Amino acid sequence: MASDAQPVFTKPVTLREVAALAGVSVATASKALNGQGRMTAETRERIRETAQRLGFRPNSLAQSLLRRRSFTVGLLTNDTYGRFSLPVMSGISDALVDKGVSVFLCNVEDDQRLGQLHVDAMLDKRVDGIIATGKRIDRHLPVDLSNLGVPVIYAFTQPDPDAIAFVSDDAGGARLAVEHFWRLGRRRIAHVTGPASFAVVHARAQAYRDVLTEKGLPVMEPLLGSWSEAWGHEAVKKLFKGKGEKPDAVFCGNDQIARGVIDALRERGLDVPDDVGVIGFDNWQIVAEATRPPLTSVDMNLAALGREAGLTLLSLVGGEPAEPGIRKLPCRLVVRQSCGRPPDG
Repeated sequence: MASDAQPVFTKPVTLREVAALAGVSVATASKALNGQGRMTAETRERIRETAQRLGFRPNSLAQSLLRRRSFTVGLLTNDTYGRFSLPVMSGISDALVDKGVSVFLCNVEDDQRLGQLHVDAMLDKRVDGIIATGKRIDRHLPVDLSNLGVPVIYAFTQPDPDAIAFVSDDAGGARLAVEHFWRLGRRRIAHVTGPASFAVVHARAQAYRDVLTEKGLPVMEPLLGSWSEAWGHEAVKKLFKGKGEKPDAVFCGNDQIARGVIDALRERGLDVPDDVGVIGFDNWQIVAEATRPPLTSVDMNLAALGREAGLTLLSLVGGEPAEPGIRKLPCRLVVRQSCGRPPDG
């Protein structure tokens, strides 16, 4: 049987009601809830507890007008798949949520007109600042973010000149992988990676060459292809054709390539990691943990990168100066079963 009862809406609790119950003036209650004014810690805490018990919610519009801030930050991305932007956004949100700042996400794809529409909308909403992120660090978002009148931070995308940007240290991550193989006793280390059109491909390949040269090991010319399992599978055919010594380790440009390499090695009757160790890049957990054996991979620490970007933006909004330039954040190696143990392990 249907009910004719209408929903009951309660009026929001006012600051005056909080003040009355806490036994203080409205001005004192306002200062306590905004972290301002002089009063005892006991009084401040009593007012806050009273507000919480009553379910009082401050008028965010009034606070924004008072402080000349909207407490929102715009996040622009062209990473429609979210492979890189989602962990970056997680880090940004982690940095901002404790400060009462919300994130306004817009996907600009690769459309300049769409990008400008989103930027205009953000500025209309009086965002305190904008963070731009993308799917690669050597491509600029299709929108002009210079001279907007609000602070702009770049995270995992190509910045404007004289801007502040955060990227992962790809060369450092590659060094972690190759040096780990060396410590494991691997001496014939190959490198299979992505397309030559990506700047990170060359940065990682050069780090690979540098480590092998430093250790006095033979340098195999890196194999460049696509970011796919199919390319990893095809690359194994190239590495193991003909006579001569074959690799005992393969450092891969991403986890999908690594998965293809492992499948192809298994088809050849080679054991991973006993015969050939494999390390990937990105630490894409859905791939790395489902690979058999589970894949050792370089993690770009994108959540930490996003957090640093968020904190830096908050500093700029607060009027603190910051030097322009690109900040490279260290990667970390997540060790699983695909690379084997040290000789004495």
